[in-house]
Amino acid sequence: MADRLSLSATAFDNPRFPTEDVVPWLERARKEGGFAVDRIPFAALDQWSFDRETGNLGHSTGRFFTVEGLRVTGGGWAAGGLTQPIINQRESGILGILVREIDGVLHLLMQAKMEPGNTGLVQLGPTVQATRSNYTRVHRGGHTRYLEYFVGPDRGRVLVDALQSEQGDSFLYKRNRNMVVEVFEDVPAHDGHRWMTLGQVHSLMGIDHLVNMDARTVLSCMPLGGRRGAHEEAAAGERTDSFQSALTRSLDRGEQAVHSDLELLTWLQDLRTESSQSARLVPLRELAGWSTGEDAISEASNSCAQVIAVSVRAGTREVTRWTQPMLQFPGQGVAAFLAKRIDGVLHVLVQGKAQPGTRDAIEFGPTVQCVSRDWRALPPGERPPLLDLVLGAGAGQIRFGAVLPEEGGRFYQRDNLYTVVEVGDEFPDAEPDTMRWATLAQLKDLLRCGNHVNVEARTLMTCLQSLWQGPR
Repeated sequence: MADRLSLSATAFDNPRFPTEDVVPWLERARKEGGFAVDRIPFAALDQWSFDRETGNLGHSTGRFFTVEGLRVTGGGWAAGGLTQPIINQRESGILGILVREIDGVLHLLMQAKMEPGNTGLVQLGPTVQATRSNYTRVHRGGHTRYLEYFVGPDRGRVLVDALQSEQGDSFLYKRNRNMVVEVFEDVPAHDGHRWMTLGQVHSLMGIDHLVNMDARTVLSCMPLGGRRGAHEEAAAGERTDSFQSALTRSLDRGEQAVHSDLELLTWLQDLRTESSQSARLVPLRELAGWSTGEDAISEASNSCAQVIAVSVRAGTREVTRWTQPMLQFPGQGVAAFLAKRIDGVLHVLVQGKAQPGTRDAIEFGPTVQCVSRDWRALPPGERPPLLDLVLGAGAGQIRFGAVLPEEGGRFYQRDNLYTVVEVGDEFPDAEPDTMRWATLAQLKDLLRCGNHVNVEARTLMTCLQSLWQGPR
């Protein structure tokens, strides 16, 4: 399967749906969808209300999600701990990409997906992107297209199936089922869907606000790699010291890495075992330092996410009108991998990242992850390690850089700068205690189990694999 997906990754265009048509297609979907999203006061929410006793914000059906309070102590948090609102969404959704061989090349069925929190509203998403409440039609809306290929007896050949975590700074223990399913019959692309090669999708990754988070996490789970064929090495000029060669070797499970797979996993389990982090739900109204106004629940410094309410009109969604709470963040965050060629194999520096809503407290995260607070307001002593190195990188060091969106169903226009910065011999191979060098192949193996690599790191994996097989 990795070989077939790798072949699809080399197909940067598609005569049935040229890459140059993707952006105009998304723009048409925006114009024709009749979309509108407006801030509203909490009193205007329909079927959402604050609980009289706890102050928690929930839906009348008891489904979808609730906004509650969270208190976190221990771990690396300050002596007083951390208190914040958290989205408690216990059900897992499906993020699925359907694949099919067309003219000898695997194609992915991608969707022009509208979410109320998306910058620009419509972005490129997976075939199916739905919570359990949505696809079981709690909202009494329309049927989720292509769902039958991912659930039930008629589904196709499952290639990828793993429960993966979502943003641990905003969700409590939230996971979604990431799936890739192959079909062998002719499956038509209905309105809002198009068949595309993996190379086409990769070529779009560097465009701001275009490929949504849900697509990126599924793409990161796809098996890729293996050594290039002789003709590909010749085309690359057989430059054994090239970035492309190092990236190819990073995707190869047979290449030597700084640490063995077991050493990486043991290091992560040690961090988890030694962590004293404890998180518990508390009534939303009991959060110290937070206040509820007519249209926002906010913290005094305004440096954290606030809870807001919106009304939505979306003619192409299963439900065409609704209201809901969302989280709005104070500014653009930064998530970055430092990458280095070690013995000719590209390694990325991952950290053991603790987050308040992470099920096992700690997962592998980016080298720098500063996405939940306004890092610009942090004093120098509180800025994440290596943040200044990332922000000060020269153009020749930046292998990837784009402003990409986070989950648009719960976050309002939450965008982060995702960047991969290559460092040279001047950067030591020796690692800080909280970080380890890993290859992409090692991280991809961990994705098969779920709950090991966080969603920000998975996006960066997709950013890196989009560079494979030559520059865009």
